[in-house]
Amino acid sequence: MDDQKKIYLFEEAPVSKAVLAMSIPTILSSLVMVIYNMADTYFVGLLNDSVQNAAVTLASPVLLAFNAINNLFGVGSSSMMSRALGKKDYDTVRKSAAFGFYCSVFSGFLFSLCFTLFQTPLLTLLGAGENTVHATSHYLKWTVSFGAIPSILNVVLAYMVRSEGASLHASIGTMSGCLLNMILDPIFILPQGLGMGAAGAGLATFLSNCTACLYFFILLFVKRKNTYVSLKPSLFRPRKSIIAGIFTVGIPASIQNLLNVTGMTVLNNFTSSYGSEAVAAMGISQKLNMIPMYIALGLSQGFMPLISYNYASGNTSRMKKTLLFAVRTSIAFMCAMTILYFLGSGLFIRLFMKNQAIVAYGSRFLQGLCLALPFLCMDFLAVGVFQACGMGKKALTFALLRKIVLEIPALYIWNSLYPLFGLAYAQFTAEFVLAIAAVAVLICIFRRLEQKKT
Repeated sequence: MDDQKKIYLFEEAPVSKAVLAMSIPTILSSLVMVIYNMADTYFVGLLNDSVQNAAVTLASPVLLAFNAINNLFGVGSSSMMSRALGKKDYDTVRKSAAFGFYCSVFSGFLFSLCFTLFQTPLLTLLGAGENTVHATSHYLKWTVSFGAIPSILNVVLAYMVRSEGASLHASIGTMSGCLLNMILDPIFILPQGLGMGAAGAGLATFLSNCTACLYFFILLFVKRKNTYVSLKPSLFRPRKSIIAGIFTVGIPASIQNLLNVTGMTVLNNFTSSYGSEAVAAMGISQKLNMIPMYIALGLSQGFMPLISYNYASGNTSRMKKTLLFAVRTSIAFMCAMTILYFLGSGLFIRLFMKNQAIVAYGSRFLQGLCLALPFLCMDFLAVGVFQACGMGKKALTFALLRKIVLEIPALYIWNSLYPLFGLAYAQFTAEFVLAIAAVAVLICIFRRLEQKKT
């Protein structure tokens, strides 16, 4: 491993260069991931069948639930690994990696088993009705029953590789699966190919995640003498301090995603009462809104190893400069995307489906959803700092505020005041409040860190 190059990036490189070096590959992989998620919606949309499109939307909360495990062992382990690197404790780095990997495998197997055994009541809970349950179950067969383990490992391994500064390799692994998915989608979904519809989208996702995992396994085998990411079974003997360090960050991050699943399920149940066209329109709008949202997420994930390393080594000044550069860059981009989406909402929805009812619903949904973007990025960056520094309680507090205290109640209030279309403004309500809270908490954190140094 080129330790000098790693130390230069974490400790000496200009902040803008370090943030961009770590974040651009992560952002690109996030973008590709969004595009591949949208590919399912796009190619299923070409069938011009609202039931097939609604099936992909209704299945989204289950796939989002994978992120609970991804964050528990991906975010938790990578944060622990980067902090240990900052302290030059390489034994802890290796044991943290082994712990996160084997726990991810077991969790993926358990997730797959539970879904398969309790599929019928879960589909009802997701809001699948008589006309959508068949397509939804076939999509989830490939993505969950068969695909839970590779889907989870793909993301967890990317987090681990990124934690030691190899952001480019982490992104290549993720993007390799995404690109394959986009190639396979039209072959499996469209009638000109295998004509499997939503089930074909699920099969393409399963195969693409397997490919991404294969890339990471080959990478770690080739670099086995030059990486601290170890998958050796003999290292799966975690100390109490390792478990505590991973779970302190991972559990709040996991709960945050479970709450996201809850919020999406509540939203889908509200929307499904207005028919499959409304569900399909909301799904398309959410996928479009995911493009800038995942860019903000990619930036917050990309700069986390820099924050973790400098927090552990006590370099508060570099931490602060890193965060301020990320804030300026992210907010400027999000404001531009909000304007673009608000003014061109109808045009963007038509790219996916020509159905006039879906375009009418979707354009108004997108206008409401995009208003949250400038505030959402501030929330993401703050939570990234909390996770990077091992401040799990603060990350958990923000997760509870976002969904339980703010967004889910806002769904009920907005839907009663402005039926159906008001649902799109719940996220804006929550993120506006959280952005203010994020700025206040971050100011307090840095003041406290500076006082410790004096």
